[in-house]
Amino acid sequence: MLVLIGASASGKTEIAKLLIAKHGFRKMITYTTRAMRQGEVNGLDYHFVSVEVFKQKALAREFLETTDYNGNHYGTAFKDAERNRVVIVDIPGANVLYDQLKNDVVIVYIETPEAIREARMLYRGDPKDQVESRLLTDQIHFIKEKVTHIDLVIDNGNRELDTLTETIANYYKNRQ
Repeated sequence: MLVLIGASASGKTEIAKLLIAKHGFRKMITYTTRAMRQGEVNGLDYHFVSVEVFKQKALAREFLETTDYNGNHYGTAFKDAERNRVVIVDIPGANVLYDQLKNDVVIVYIETPEAIREARMLYRGDPKDQVESRLLTDQIHFIKEKVTHIDLVIDNGNRELDTLTETIANYYKNRQ
């Protein structure tokens, strides 16, 4: 399984989409209690569930890992942890996945300068107050040294996503 981690608007989602479209990966669809954004589809982008349903699944031990971010719950289901799947998680989630799966995961940390991330969030229409809040939260939560294990660090400053995606796909395939 390929695990992508990085701060808000670091390019994780776009990289994951390219890995799926061009390199044969399949998306690991995680669960969340957050509201759908415009253009998102339930069961395709996330499994959007209520807090009550999420807590029931957690109590039933259906999740490999869970986390809370910006007041919402996120979880990765055991049943979806397969080879050639790509999943986006936060640092605690990556640490749990590594602890649980060890050599069955490849963890990629995506670094992107804060100014670029801020511009991306504003461009996609995120409210300014949410952008500021996410940037502050990310300064606390996305510290590379908090990651137990990283296989590959990618700098997504101003590099072409196709090039970054190719690098990640080749690294993953050479590890399998």
